[in-house]
Amino acid sequence: MSIQLIPEALRARFRFDERNHATAILAADFPRELTDLLDCLAAFTLKRSEIIVSGGGRSLIPIAIDGFLVQRGWAEKKFNIEITADGQQIPIPTHKIDNFKNRIGIEVEWNNKTEFYDRDLNNFRLLNGLSVLSDSGA
Repeated sequence: MSIQLIPEALRARFRFDERNHATAILAADFPRELTDLLDCLAAFTLKRSEIIVSGGGRSLIPIAIDGFLVQRGWAEKKFNIEITADGQQIPIPTHKIDNFKNRIGIEVEWNNKTEFYDRDLNNFRLLNGLSVLSDSGA
């Protein structure tokens, strides 16, 4: 199982679930991006004080994760997608991805509700189907 490619120290601290051999794909085709993600997790500490603080905006948790990844060249990304029907351009709205680099997208959730979770998953499915987000090194 390719999840064994994740260092044991991280597997002891976090729960990892894998779909479609994602870790093996990252290790083989996107090793720098995988290193960024693993380094980010290794540097991350979940503090009780950051969990219990009242809402009202992005918490220190996603700010820290996004900040780490920005230093490694990741950036927020919104894609403009259109289709043409009978000569008419029809925009296909997508939601921005929190962190994007080299066809890899990371969404950092900080106060998610079911409808936003569904929206984000559908956005990732659409972008993957258009080969904007990778599921292989192709």
